Amino acid sequence: MPDYPAAELRIHGRPRIESRLDELYFGHYKSMYTAQLKTPLANAQWTGITTRLAERLLEEQLVDAVITVAPHPDDSWRPQPVIVTDAKALNHCRGMRMGYAPTLAMVEPALKQGYRRLAVIGIPCQVYALRALEVELKQQGKLDELFVIGTPCSDNTTTDNFHLFLSKLTDAPETVTYLEFCTDYHVELRFTNGTTQRIPFLKLPLSELPADFFQTTCKTCVDYTNCLSDITIGYMGGDGKQWLICRNQRGEEMLSLISSELTLSQPVSKGSRTGSVKGFITNTRLAAGGLPLRRMPHFMRSIMAWLMPRVGPRGLEFARTRVEMKAAESILHLRQLHPKKMRYMVPDFIWSQIAEYHLKPEAGEIDGDGLSRFNPALTTVSDER
Repeated sequence: MPDYPAAELRIHGRPRIESRLDELYFGHYKSMYTAQLKTPLANAQWTGITTRLAERLLEEQLVDAVITVAPHPDDSWRPQPVIVTDAKALNHCRGMRMGYAPTLAMVEPALKQGYRRLAVIGIPCQVYALRALEVELKQQGKLDELFVIGTPCSDNTTTDNFHLFLSKLTDAPETVTYLEFCTDYHVELRFTNGTTQRIPFLKLPLSELPADFFQTTCKTCVDYTNCLSDITIGYMGGDGKQWLICRNQRGEEMLSLISSELTLSQPVSKGSRTGSVKGFITNTRLAAGGLPLRRMPHFMRSIMAWLMPRVGPRGLEFARTRVEMKAAESILHLRQLHPKKMRYMVPDFIWSQIAEYHLKPEAGEIDGDGLSRFNPALTTVSDER
């Protein structure tokens, strides 16, 4: 029963303004940028902004510890939750991990060790739970300060499933050191011998993956952009750079710690998302109903793979595309798998995000009086597009 309106009001001090288009899609924000470190950090996923920000919090003694994930000693792709108290030790945490990690299990041990000022780096589902814990821990006098650095989600799976995915991308999956989904519609792989490989999205072997590759929890996510963090650092709206969303005063204060080390610019927005989202909804309806997806002919994949980076949505429009796709996916899968839970699991802003695609609440999906569970009325999307 995620109550996002109440959480947003408590954390950011005001309701989400849905008529402000990018706030509807991306959540509360005071400022938004594309950014990169002037001196990129070695072995970082992009230029290392997330790591550098956590380092600065420790260097300035604003926090006692940072809770994040590091590579597991037996598998560099597997995430292992850690409590970091030395800024230099964050070097070991750079880069992407893939798999489920009980990151919040580190909160209690950190508090027992006397660390009362914490920074946590997490994905949206972790941050929602963290914000609920924050209220309880502060009321109990156990937690003094909490700094939340969020990353947008990009769906998650088990580490074993991720290795399966790598094996379908290359004949030498054990030599892959880096994987990133880029906003130019390619996946980039890097290998131990220093070579790189770029694969168009449309040529990814997604139809060959098992049906449970992504768990239902990921297929029904309603917070793709980590709207309850103080600052969100990701890629979707960055158009080749990182995307920074300062959501509240604390987020802007954190950014000020590294602003002199960054090249900042205003986000761009190019192309149109409508056609891509409509096609995605059509395929998702089939998948949610257990039917096989329609595959694009091979020759068309090559043509579209060439076209999409040139004419497809880019920058903030790319981010809106992914948010609308995720909202539609959540509605369609919940409707198929857990229809009785929809009125409790779907915030109003999800319905607003997909209003133009004629995905409207059906009987039983909102309260019987026609009102949503949280807000007095469903808000429609602004015509400002």
